[in-house]
Amino acid sequence: MNDNQFIENIRTIIDRNLGNSQFGVTELAEAVSMSRSNLLRRVKKETGLSVSAFIRQSRLESAKALLEEGGVTVSEVAYEVGFSSPSYFIKCFHEEYGYSPGEVGKQGPGTGDSGGETRDSGRREFKIWGLWGLIVVVIVVIIGIILVVVGPSYWWPSPQAPIEKSIAVLPFRNNSADSSNIYLINGVMGSVLNNLQKIEDLRVISRTSVEHYRNAPMIIPEMAKELDVNYFIEGNGQKVDDQIRLQVRLIEAKSDRQVWAYEYNRELVDIFSLQNDIAIDIVREIKAIITPEEIQELEKVPTDNPEAYDNFLKGYDLMFQGQEHLLTALIYYHRAVELDPGFARALAGIAITYFFLEAPKTERIFLDSINYYADQALLADPKLPQGLLAKALYFLNSNEYKKAEPFLEKAYEYHPNSPLVISTLSDFYTTYLPNTEKYLEYALKGLRLDKPKEDSVMVSFLYLHVANALIQAGFIDESAAYIDLSLQYDTNNLYTESLAAYHQFAIDQDLDLTHQKLLATFNKDTTRLDLLVELGKINFYRRDFEEAYRWFSILLMVREQLGLSAYTGEDAKIAETLQRIGMHKEAAQLFENYRRWAEENESIYKDLSLSVYYSATNDKQQALAHLKRFSELDHYHYWILLFLKIDPLYDNLQDEAEFHRMLQVIEDRFLKTQASFKKRLTEQGLL
Repeated sequence: MNDNQFIENIRTIIDRNLGNSQFGVTELAEAVSMSRSNLLRRVKKETGLSVSAFIRQSRLESAKALLEEGGVTVSEVAYEVGFSSPSYFIKCFHEEYGYSPGEVGKQGPGTGDSGGETRDSGRREFKIWGLWGLIVVVIVVIIGIILVVVGPSYWWPSPQAPIEKSIAVLPFRNNSADSSNIYLINGVMGSVLNNLQKIEDLRVISRTSVEHYRNAPMIIPEMAKELDVNYFIEGNGQKVDDQIRLQVRLIEAKSDRQVWAYEYNRELVDIFSLQNDIAIDIVREIKAIITPEEIQELEKVPTDNPEAYDNFLKGYDLMFQGQEHLLTALIYYHRAVELDPGFARALAGIAITYFFLEAPKTERIFLDSINYYADQALLADPKLPQGLLAKALYFLNSNEYKKAEPFLEKAYEYHPNSPLVISTLSDFYTTYLPNTEKYLEYALKGLRLDKPKEDSVMVSFLYLHVANALIQAGFIDESAAYIDLSLQYDTNNLYTESLAAYHQFAIDQDLDLTHQKLLATFNKDTTRLDLLVELGKINFYRRDFEEAYRWFSILLMVREQLGLSAYTGEDAKIAETLQRIGMHKEAAQLFENYRRWAEENESIYKDLSLSVYYSATNDKQQALAHLKRFSELDHYHYWILLFLKIDPLYDNLQDEAEFHRMLQVIEDRFLKTQASFKKRLTEQGLL
């Protein structure tokens, strides 16, 4: 299907679903049998619009045609073309066409001649232009000379690029006489932030990143520089009897200029409409695009029970105060659910809190609870991002990784500015279902939203995460700056030190130097099992098998004593090391363990792992067959290119021309994919 046919096809699909306000990006992607990301890229390439903007434009074109036919009201047309709010339809229509829907029909084809002039009047017009023609020509020539001399930008300055719609919501101040009401003011602030995070056209800084500025003696431009945003929201509020009063201000960061302010006085029972109104007012002031689907999500009333919502806010506020407050948060969430059993946000809050409670532990005692409350949340609201995330977390804890993926991607679709969703996705695509491109994309997106400052260790790991993602995607030069930043924030981050050693190897392929750097890092903390394994591996690649065994033997001893199955993916290297030093029986057992692990591996590296096994056991035909299957895949990491050609496990294939051809295919495919990926990241402003 060519490009024109593709665009016409999706226009037809949109037209067929015109009256369905729920029909959005995901539904269109399913209708054309494409992934959401591929659809976004292709529509952007062909039209210059995002998919949501293209759908909105198609709806507006149909609306204009209906209005031109007449006989229908503006509200009727709004609903007929899939807008759930006539006022939002009017706003979008005016932005698209420059006039309101009610003015359709008054816009003529032009104000020119109607054809009623006589030939004589035409001749008179010609004579007039004959008299003035020379003067007009002279003026045009003079303007042309001036433009050549001083340049067109002197007369018509180039339009400024639109300001990015990036925003940070500073912690609201509690003006209540009762300091215990702080949870309510924090809750309103958090809900406004949560609503803004649902809007794809915004970039919204995380709550944890702005919390540092609650009492910071800094001016707005200084904070803007640190957070890299163009707008700030400030607010203060108080609870007076059954009322809540909020003063909210929108500030342009660069100039520290207040561009909008409003005081809201509402009954507490109207708190949901208050939170929604604040978010929508802010969006309109900074002229961000908000889709009908997003408005529909904002307008949802989470619960009809004010007391249940009050308990939810208390639990929600405690979740941001650290691990030691999670049990208390859980108590408030459960109270909220007792008061309203269908309160989806509270149900999801329980599931996520259970996940955080056992995150540091190896035993999964809350697994059934996470699953139950996630299901209950999604039963109450199938589009709730927190419910979708909770269900994904359950699948991660139960080792059903493929089942987690669609829930995570859906959560991101409905909550594109959620740092928790994005960081989970980034970790998912490096740890559970490896995908180098998605890992890097979400790592970079997370960095734009989450900018912790107080905890230098956390910041160091944040930059380490991005550096690692960049190297895995083959962006060696770009990763250097993030490695430096990671070490600036925590000079004792040994994970970053070991990554720096491999970064150097990516530049010079000097195994001896890499070994020296890793050994120096390990000597700073000799209890680190991860560094011990890396020393075994680097000596394996150096073909110093006696030295490799010295490190691997410690791993084998620890695994046996503690009953661990850690680093099973390295068993082929360990087995080959044992084989090379004459421990054939032990090597055979480890090779068999590795084969079983490889066959159960559901990641993109399954065929590569099996190829390694069959090469080591000298089954060349099987080794090459699996390597060929691997060569047809994408999104593997850069280390494959560097280490496959020097891997002792492939010594049995070094004389095979097909093996070297496959290595070249793998490298060529990686570089081609990387080039298109780099272009896409650059277009998104991520790289």
